[in-house]
Amino acid sequence: MTQVKSGDTVRIHYTGTLADGSVFDSSQGRDPLEFQVGSGQIIPGLDKAIPGMTAGEKKKVDIPADEAYGQPNPQAMQTVPRADIPADIPLEVGLQLQVQTPTGQVMPVTVTEMTEEQVTLDANHPLAGKDLTFDFELVEIV
Repeated sequence: MTQVKSGDTVRIHYTGTLADGSVFDSSQGRDPLEFQVGSGQIIPGLDKAIPGMTAGEKKKVDIPADEAYGQPNPQAMQTVPRADIPADIPLEVGLQLQVQTPTGQVMPVTVTEMTEEQVTLDANHPLAGKDLTFDFELVEIV
């Protein structure tokens, strides 16, 4: 049987869970995820688990935060004047917004703290700092 090697395009079905067992993402009910192994298209810990597998093989891997979305970066937190946010946006902690950087890039942020004067926005990935577990099946090598 053919084994996956770096550079191969593969399709996998997966379920990702947090340490408490809650599911944060799954391909269940969708087409398998397709990507090129070793290309950086998926998190490093999952990418490293796939070489050597064969079509139909299943695996469960525990991935530490540093091999997933990394640790939270304090520089990705920014406090802005509340007046800078349009009045028609109903602000609340946990709200996800999209902001535009000075270079025109659109970036997702989460409201983490609010006062009458200021709003703290977090641009870290929501899974930064979290260890992840993936149960997955290599559906096929394309």
